[in-house]
Amino acid sequence: MKKTLVLLLVAWLAVAGAARAAQLNKVAAVVNGQVITMFDLQKNALPDLARARLNPNDPKQAKAVDAVLRKVLDMMVMDILIAQEAKRLKVSVAPSEVDNELTKIMQANRLTKEQFEQQLARQKSSVAELRGTIERGLLRQKIMGMEVGRKVVVTPEEIKAYYEAHKDTMYNRTGLHMGLLVYAPNVNAAAIAAQIRSGALSFEEAAGKYSIAPNKDKGGDMGVVEWERLNPEWEARLTKMKPGDVTELFDLQGRKAQVHLFRPGGGGAELLTFEQAKPQIDAILRQPKAMERFEEYSTQLRSRAVIDIRL
Repeated sequence: MKKTLVLLLVAWLAVAGAARAAQLNKVAAVVNGQVITMFDLQKNALPDLARARLNPNDPKQAKAVDAVLRKVLDMMVMDILIAQEAKRLKVSVAPSEVDNELTKIMQANRLTKEQFEQQLARQKSSVAELRGTIERGLLRQKIMGMEVGRKVVVTPEEIKAYYEAHKDTMYNRTGLHMGLLVYAPNVNAAAIAAQIRSGALSFEEAAGKYSIAPNKDKGGDMGVVEWERLNPEWEARLTKMKPGDVTELFDLQGRKAQVHLFRPGGGGAELLTFEQAKPQIDAILRQPKAMERFEEYSTQLRSRAVIDIRL
């Protein structure tokens, strides 16, 4: 089913005659004079459409497909605005910075360069396309740091109050790994999760037998959790866990999944003192404030821009 859907999505982008080519060359939006074509939009939307298991050729799914396209278009518009702002501020991303990110990805997935390129090819992507995505992400981080991060303030009083309210859950997170179990569609995820909860089956055993996520042969171990790089959703989920915890079932890209937070080699959950916890609490409190400030900044960029949406 998944293979068929991917083929349908790829076929959607194929130029099948002059009429189809004309459709793909249509303009989806113009941002301060920079054009986004339908072809670019549809190509960028492929991963999201695949994850949502949407067939763009099915009229019954047209509304859902349109919602995905508009969401992706909104992100593309923001990428252009960020890039234009970076040019104005003379901010850039060096090729070596992108190289470092690629190396981290390969190391996290325990892949050689050749294996990594083969995996990208299977996903109908390339290193060049991934480099572009990484560069845009790094540029966004830099602009956020300059225009957002420096304007976000977390006070000592807020940090102290948070510690007093959560000190029984402030654990030393250094060296913690995240194990990910994404259940295959043909298994009873609820029953397996119940076995993990009761201790009848370990998380590692379940991942090796039932997971379709990377590193299933390593018990689902995805490597060290880089807390500062977590998106808000994962940050909120993992910071509530202590070493050894396994989440309840949750939805991940249309599949049932679970996460195991653990310290390789064992070791108890060490509580932090107030001084030790300060950086961790600062990061926790700063994240939602930064997101709120980024929304304000995004609104400002849009208000100053000339944006013509033609979708």
